[in-house]
Amino acid sequence: FSRFDFPDVLPAPLNGIWAILKNNEMLTWPEKVRFAIGLLPAMLGGQAYVEAQDGLSVKEWMKKQGIPERVTDEVFIAMSKALNFINPDELSMQCILIALNRFLQEKHGSKMAFLDGNPPERLCMPVVDHIQSLGGQVQLNSRLQKINLNNDGTVKSFTLSNGNVVEGDAYVIAAPVDILKLLLPEEWKEIPYFKKLDKLVGVPVINVHIWFDRKLKNTYDHLLFSRSPLLSVYADMSVTCKEYYDPNRSMLELVFTPAEEWISCSDSEIIEATMK
Repeated sequence: FSRFDFPDVLPAPLNGIWAILKNNEMLTWPEKVRFAIGLLPAMLGGQAYVEAQDGLSVKEWMKKQGIPERVTDEVFIAMSKALNFINPDELSMQCILIALNRFLQEKHGSKMAFLDGNPPERLCMPVVDHIQSLGGQVQLNSRLQKINLNNDGTVKSFTLSNGNVVEGDAYVIAAPVDILKLLLPEEWKEIPYFKKLDKLVGVPVINVHIWFDRKLKNTYDHLLFSRSPLLSVYADMSVTCKEYYDPNRSMLELVFTPAEEWISCSDSEIIEATMK
């Protein structure tokens, strides 16, 4: 393990600068200096500079700024996979700079939060309860099947997989991008706003849970970043999450990505690959 420790006694961005300077396991001093010089335009240019980097991948931006490749290998492979589940040669540098700005501008920007229990109970049910308390209705097992349009191209209604037709004042679709592309009406596909979806590609991700019969050593109450070709982030949930807390046994939750080659594999094959 290698870690960045952000001291509580220092404000941002001094705590972040201190964390980077104190870590001598990942980067040498010459690499830190060249990395800092390369980041200066982002720190001085603000949001306008960040937005202008959207056309460059992380790897392209690093090369342009004269930052050593080892900085990408040691730091930004893990950061890219944690943010978007893809590698630095595919990820827009804008995403990285947005995250870095948060680390540098907010004292607690590096902190990670965990739900204190399972998402259906601790995240979804409070949302359902709130909707129902306001007179709304939540239908399960009724995915969106078709978007019905008016003659002017606006939404007339939604047809659901259970056969119901829903009409409303406003419509929101929350779906994976690949599914949204299939649902998009033909009349919308050439509209510039929706044409941008052509560039978006979904990233297959597998979430792996492994229960152990003993406590793992060297685990932390934090999200851990991986530079593995297969893993993105992981955590010992028996330490980080109240519902899974156990002083004697560990439960690892791992994000397995990119998972194109593994999405159809059996559980045993995925576990074997993870443990390797």
